[in-house]
Amino acid sequence: MDALAKYIDSVCPLSPDSYQELRNCFKPAHLSKYDFFVRQGQYAKQIGFLNKGVIRAFFVNQSGKEYTKQFFMPLSITGAYTSLIKKEPNQVAQQALTDCEILVANYSEIEILFDSFHDMERLGRNIAERFFLEKEQKEIEMALLDGAERYRILQTRFPGIETMVPQYHIASYLGISPTQLSRIRAKIK
Repeated sequence: MDALAKYIDSVCPLSPDSYQELRNCFKPAHLSKYDFFVRQGQYAKQIGFLNKGVIRAFFVNQSGKEYTKQFFMPLSITGAYTSLIKKEPNQVAQQALTDCEILVANYSEIEILFDSFHDMERLGRNIAERFFLEKEQKEIEMALLDGAERYRILQTRFPGIETMVPQYHIASYLGISPTQLSRIRAKIK
């Protein structure tokens, strides 16, 4: 079973017909390290399924400071959801931090499947619910836990990320400075 089928089965199993229609929407693509899946200010048109590599979602404030919002690791769905849904310019860029193997689909084709297949609509809802729960959990962690506790959670949530991603991106994700991250890592060792 391919990785996309395995992921879908873990979220919401589809009928064979629905799965085949969905599978037909996806095409293999490659992102080289530092390539963007979607840039800030662009209108997003695609979603992706990450087979290999790491992508980060981030935004930049008016002073040019970057804030890492999320990491995507295999096997996960990636895309500029707000831009896709609201048909507005994207505010959160997504950039490969490693070479990535990805399956890409035009979101407009997926929307047509939502209208045609009830189980596809359920799949979309379940994926959206998962993203909502992850977002809420991170907000709770940012408000209630210290940097060391958030770092331990990151290590569990994204195993091996520290060997693939620059430490300043990890610090940004955790809401701490690179110096604070160095101190936390030294204490843990």
